[in-house]
Order: sequence, then C-alpha cells, then structure tokens
Amino acid sequence: MKIVFLIHNAYGIGGTIRSTVNLSTALAARHDVEVVSVHRVADEPQLTYGAGVRLSSLIDMREDSPGYEGEHELTKRPNTMFPDKGVDFGRLHYTALHDERIAGFLARTDADVVIATRPILNGYLARYGKPHQVRIGQEHLSLDAHSDQLRTDQNAALSDLDAFVTVSEADAAQYRAALPDVTTTILAIPNGVPRAQVEPSNLATRVIVSAGRLVAVKRYDRLINAFAAVADEFPDWTLRVYGRGPEKAKLRRLIDQLGLYDRVFLMGAVSPIETEWAKGALAAVSSDMESFGMTIVEAMHCGVPVVATDCPHGPAEIISDGQDGLLVPLAPATGTDVSAYAAALRSLMSDDALRRKLGEGALAKAATFAPDVIGRRYEELFTTLGKGRTPARGQQAARGQGADRAPERKTARPGLLRRVRAALRGDEATPTPAGDTAAQGTASEAPRTVAFARSSANGDITIRLADLPPGPLDFVARLRRDPQRREIRVPVPEGEAGVLLSHRDHALAEGRWDCYVAPRDTHNRTRLTAAIAETARLIGEPPARDAEGIAAWVPYATTDGFLALRSWQRPAHAEVTRVAVDHDAATLTARVLAPTDLPLTSATVHAAAREDSAYDFDVPVTDLGDGRFSFTLPYAEALRRRSVEHDLWDLTVHTPGRAPVPVGRITGDIVDRKKTDYAPPAHHEHPTRGTTRIKPFFTATNNLALSVRDEGEEGE
Repeated sequence: MKIVFLIHNAYGIGGTIRSTVNLSTALAARHDVEVVSVHRVADEPQLTYGAGVRLSSLIDMREDSPGYEGEHELTKRPNTMFPDKGVDFGRLHYTALHDERIAGFLARTDADVVIATRPILNGYLARYGKPHQVRIGQEHLSLDAHSDQLRTDQNAALSDLDAFVTVSEADAAQYRAALPDVTTTILAIPNGVPRAQVEPSNLATRVIVSAGRLVAVKRYDRLINAFAAVADEFPDWTLRVYGRGPEKAKLRRLIDQLGLYDRVFLMGAVSPIETEWAKGALAAVSSDMESFGMTIVEAMHCGVPVVATDCPHGPAEIISDGQDGLLVPLAPATGTDVSAYAAALRSLMSDDALRRKLGEGALAKAATFAPDVIGRRYEELFTTLGKGRTPARGQQAARGQGADRAPERKTARPGLLRRVRAALRGDEATPTPAGDTAAQGTASEAPRTVAFARSSANGDITIRLADLPPGPLDFVARLRRDPQRREIRVPVPEGEAGVLLSHRDHALAEGRWDCYVAPRDTHNRTRLTAAIAETARLIGEPPARDAEGIAAWVPYATTDGFLALRSWQRPAHAEVTRVAVDHDAATLTARVLAPTDLPLTSATVHAAAREDSAYDFDVPVTDLGDGRFSFTLPYAEALRRRSVEHDLWDLTVHTPGRAPVPVGRITGDIVDRKKTDYAPPAHHEHPTRGTTRIKPFFTATNNLALSVRDEGEEGE
C-alpha cells in the first residue's frame, strides 16, 4: 500500500512533525510511505524520518537556495482554499502558488492513502483528492483551538473526506456533536510516541522538567507561580522549562519578579528531548488546553511521573490519576489561584516512594502509545475505508507480484543536521534525504558513524558506536583549536562497538574535544555524528578528583550535529551555589572544591578588569565553614571604574601565598551556563556613559564575571 502524508513543514521539531515522523516510520515497515512537506525551509530536517520513508517538498522556502520561491509571482495572490483574513498568516502563509502546487501533487500522486495534517491541507485534500484514494484528515489541535472562521472553513470541507482523525476521544465527540449530518467517519487515534532510547530517570535529581512551545495556552506562568509557592519548602529543587516561543520574554520577567532566576531555568529548544526528560524527578504540564499531550507520553517513556492540568482534551486520556501521574483540576483561564497545582507538585516533591510508584506506572502506560501499536490502528482504518475501492494504477502491479512494500529506493548521504539517525531507532538502513518531489533518487553513499554517549555518576563516559567502518578502529578525541594538536586514542575492542573514557586512564585538558573514529594507527579520521548524549547521572554529583585537582567532562552534540566533549581540568576551583542580586549589588555563595585545604579567613575575591588592570578591585570573603563562602559585588565599585562601552571583570578567589582560584559553575550536566544561568540586570546612571546595565554572568568557559555595559549594547 502506498501512503502519503501531506504536512505544512517537515523540517522543524513541533508536535505535528514528531507525530508524523513516528507514524510514517511505523507504517514504512510494511508499506511504501512518502512524507510531502509543502514547504522546504532547510537543507535537512531536524528530526530523522525512518528507513523507507521518502521525504519530498513542493515549495522551496530556503532563502539562500537557488530554487527559492518566496518571491514567486503567484505568492502575490491569495489562496482560494481558506482565503479569509486571520485564518492563515506568517512567512509560510498559503497563496495561489500553494493552490497550484498542492493541487498538482494530488492530481499526479498514485497513493492509495493520503493523510493531511493541518486544517488548510484537509481542505485541499477534500477538494482535490481522488475518489479511489482513502482521504484522511488529521486534527492535531482541537475544535475549540481554532478561530471561528478556520473552524467554519475546515468543518465545511470534512464531508468530502473519508475519515477525520482527532488525537483525543473528547475532541472526536465534540466534532461529531458539531457535525451531526456529516457522514465522514470521525474517530480518535492518539499520537504514537516511540520508546525512549535513554536510561529511565532515577527520579532523584530534584529537577522538575517541562517542555513545549512557549505560548500562552501552555500556561507556563501557572507552573512557575506554583513552583514559587513551594520553592521555600524545597530549597534544593529546580525547574527547567525547555522550548522557544513568543512568551519567553514574559516568562523571563515573571521569573525575575519572583526572585527565582537561580531556581527556574529557560533552557531553550533541545532535540532529541528525551535526554532532558530523563533528568526529571517529575514532569509538569500546566496547559489550559492540550489536543493530545505528546510531551506527557515522552516523559512517561523515561519513567517520569507527570503532574498535568486536567484540561481539554488529552491529559485525562493518558494519565490515570494516582496510578501513573497526577491530574490537577483546571483553574479558570484568567485565574491566578495555583494552590491545587502547587499541592500536586508538593505531594511528589516530598514523597520519593510515590514518585517511584507513579514512575513505574508511567513506563507501563507509555508502552500503549508505541508507534507500531498506533500504526496498526491506522492500518485497520485504511482497510475499512478502502473496501471496494480500485487501487492506484501504480500499485496494482506491485500487488500482483505479491509485494506490499515499495521497491528499494536509492538514498543520499544524510546532511550534518540529521544527527539523530535511523540508528536511534535501530533501523538497518540509512534514511532517505529531503528533496523536491521531482528530485528523488541520488546515488548511495556510506552512512556516517553514529555515537551514543552516556555519562556515569563518577564522570566517566561510555560511547556506543553504530555504522562502524570495517577493520580495527580507534576512537579519537582531539582538543579543538590546540596548537599542540593533543589527542587521545582508545582502541575499539574487536567484536564490540563502544569504548569507555575513564578519568582513571585519561586526562583531558580544559576545552572542547571533537570525537572521531579512525582505522587503527592512522590519521584518516571520520567525525562521529551524535545520536544521543545522556548526562542525567551528572546532576548533583561532584567532579572527578585526582592528585592534580578536579576534572569534569560533559558529552554533547555540536550545533552541526557531531559528538564533542566539554572538559574542565583544574588544580583549583570554587563552585557557585547561589546567585542573589538586587539594585545595588550581587551576592554570591560558593564552595571550594579544590584545593581542599584553602584557608578562607583572609581571602578576597579579586575582580580583574579585561580593559586595564588599573580598574581592578577586591571585595572581602565571608567564611561560612566547610569550604563554603560568600561575597558581595557592590555595583558602585564597578560603576566608578567604567571606561568603555562594555566593561568586564573576571572573578577569582585570592588567598595570601596561594594561586588564584577560579569561580564558576563546571559541575553537573550543563555545557554552556551562559545560555541557561541568568541573573537579571540592574540599571544605573553613569555621569558620562548614561544608562548602564550591570549584572553577574557566566562566561563561555562557565567562569563567573561581572558585566557593566551601555544600555543597548548587545551581549555579555
């Protein structure tokens, strides 16, 4: 059977895209599957489509591409499908060019089944789909989530589809009640969510994890306020929010107003997200509406219990309250009462046994949403709807030969951004690349070698390798931008596909180390593509310790998808444990990790100006015992020393007769603290430079520094 998915944009990481990846991959095990992206916005998709799934596109929206079509003449005319104002907008809005391309594709495709994944695409499929095809529209939001006009437009089109699939039974029931005269089959099939390829959480991290697009309906403000209500009771717990979106600045202000900037972290978008769910002791969903709740199932696959609002429509169809998670009655959308949600957080934060019980239930529940299970439900629907239809001409011959799958297709070497390769799911073949519909079938090349890295609690790293070239091999790590060209080589044991990097056996100089494989004793290196970098076990653990001091390693995926290691190797270091700021000063608390005998009674913190040592200054240290100390940076000291547009001071602990001790954050699982650990700025007036913005921050090396710059200057 040939199955085609028609999707708005296959190149991002949103819920509809993840759902399409999962379902298309499951169906491709038994069928000929193609995903057609209306828009191509990147050279390679951010998610990996499974082996056997072809990916093609209709309109090239890559602005740096010779085939860019964003200024095509037809884009100046509106579409004829849903042309009403307010229904469709943004850079990828639909135009007369979309009418032409989508209608043309639906006219020429020989698919047996076409699945549309967006309201306007459901409209196109209803208008241009062929009678012999099974035409299925999907609802990835909900009836109530659409504007009145979009709801009217889509509802009018549904009667010309064979089936309309929602992701929750509550939403399907709402559609059936709203369209009593429509004979189209309206039913619910949940999204498929694959089993996590990471270790389940140990539920001991004292980290709450939440993830999704930062938009108003997700109500991250509710979550943050609820965390604020219990934060004083649980001073060692933190909250991490993953994602990007228009609400980020608003959430940043709320966090700062609540004084939680050192407890609540906006982590940005991360893919694959499963490594981050596995860091949670519990997960949180605080939405006013969830069409399904893929994030709930993703967290459950990592053994993490979820606290979710009992909102329309998805959470209650996934979570069994008190068995595999907690459901919280939904407060009014405009209300500020977070007491019920805070109570649910408190119940899990305070009860290790309850977290473990619900975590075990969560793992079992998540298995019922496996993509293969969901794929079988779709196959049953295809069979029911397809009875009595004549198959597409191009597929009749294949069936006559007894073939249910399409013939082998040539594939191209995947691009660098496709780091989460087919090996992530255990596929045997290389996934097919993106490309325009008419440009399939480029020459096959050897697959990249893929690495799965996992940190242990003691800081050692196990690296599992897939798609290895033949012959004896070495794992190679090379220090980036190193004049000495230092590297380490570890033989890959024969018959095995992995290596152990142990602090006992290796010392990695501070910096970033790129990872490769190479034929034994040669320099013909192949860089490793990062599939997964698991660092959950590092949370809350001290760095490795040896005669030279301390060392910390964090594996991570680079922006272009390769495996790298961030290393810190220090004879002396003080780890920042708390940051507190007000209008006039920043007060910081830290603990000396090395050397262990550093006297603090006469210590100072030295602020070294990068512009000129004449602007250096010192502040006293308060010894708190057991290697802990605090110090306060008066902003007035830095203000009176201002000299350029952006003044910077690096901070170290000075003790008579000892080497300076760097101050920063190098323990745990975070590679770049500068991106996640944020302190709000204070604004002061300077007599010559005007409004000045002052704040402590973490540098690119995760050391602590003080930034004093003209308001309006970019970056620290």
